[in-house]
Amino acid sequence: MQHVTQDLSGKHILLGLTGGIACYKSAELCRLFIKAGATVQVVMTEAAEQFITPVTMQALSGRPVYGSQWDAREPNAMPHINLSREADAIVLAPASADFIARLVQGRSDELLSLLCLARPADRVPLLLAPAMNREMWSHPATQRNLMQVAADGAHVLGVGSGWQACGETGDGRMLEPAQLLDDVTAFFQPKLLAGQHVLVTAGPTFEALDPIRGITNHSSGKMGFSIARAARDAGAEVTLVAGPVHLPTPRGVARIDVTSAAEMLDATLMAAPRATVFIATAAVADWRPAAHSAHKIKKDGSGQPPVLHFVENTDILLTVAQSARAQSGKLFCVGFAAESENLVEHAKAKRERKGIPLLVGNIGPLTFGQDDNALLLVDANGLRELPRAPKLALARELVTEIAARLPGWSAR
Repeated sequence: MQHVTQDLSGKHILLGLTGGIACYKSAELCRLFIKAGATVQVVMTEAAEQFITPVTMQALSGRPVYGSQWDAREPNAMPHINLSREADAIVLAPASADFIARLVQGRSDELLSLLCLARPADRVPLLLAPAMNREMWSHPATQRNLMQVAADGAHVLGVGSGWQACGETGDGRMLEPAQLLDDVTAFFQPKLLAGQHVLVTAGPTFEALDPIRGITNHSSGKMGFSIARAARDAGAEVTLVAGPVHLPTPRGVARIDVTSAAEMLDATLMAAPRATVFIATAAVADWRPAAHSAHKIKKDGSGQPPVLHFVENTDILLTVAQSARAQSGKLFCVGFAAESENLVEHAKAKRERKGIPLLVGNIGPLTFGQDDNALLLVDANGLRELPRAPKLALARELVTEIAARLPGWSAR
């Protein structure tokens, strides 16, 4: 069963819809916010109601939709004050070019712009998901307005690129609901790794025998990708070196795809000089074939399998941990151990053998390919168990543990 990580639990989101065809995405975004644990209050402009009905948004949010500053449901006749004070964040999705211009000018002749202006800016952030035609997006006036609205304290979440409803192709599409959920979730995460550059390896490696066959393992890469996302959400610059997996790249993460252990080693050593934290999550093959056949190895009719010779791969974690930057404390190294038995014993021994400050152990057959996991943290002071939970939730806990161990760390 797939677990849902409720990263927005306890949050109250005011979702503002302005005029644009992208309003159809706002319905799914509302649903995703609620699924992530938030409550949602929808406010729509008159133009937005031309694209999607308040009835739809009321059904999805479970709350009456507001559209008028004269709404009689508010006893004090001040919905712009009441709604803005209740919110943990105001998310405008879609934010049209016209509405962004309104924000810049401080216009407030309808409810949504009025409550944006009236919000307590020190505690109610304003997040914008622009949506418009590519020419409107690239127009100098729009770009000036975006810079000004950001200077005034709003957070512009960016746009997507691709086919637009008008039939043209280019920048200006509203980001997809799942992308916006990720961005809003990241916004609320404590920036424990701000200023850090985190290097993560993830997934299996594939050691080729011939053009058809090879040696690999069951690692899906989900834990490593979750860690990369959690580190990004915590404010770090993140480089992800990924073995052969079929997973989308977390937003804002620089990804390098590799296949073999030798390729992963090369990519890791190229990225390591800029990193301040190295998390070796990948399940790297210990051995590779001594020779690679240029053609498929065929049966010869003898009934005997071919004789294969193997050589040991270079230990990526050990190599990085023994580097001058790691030894001097400028690169904090975290290892992973996927075991099938005697986890505590093997994890302790591996941490000491690698000479690293923190090792994370798990039972491979119980985690490979799964959406959840259970972790064992091993350091010089002993053990700490993280009980089974969604991998992203565990990744966030691990990020907190790593941040607390970094030189000069303070809770922020």
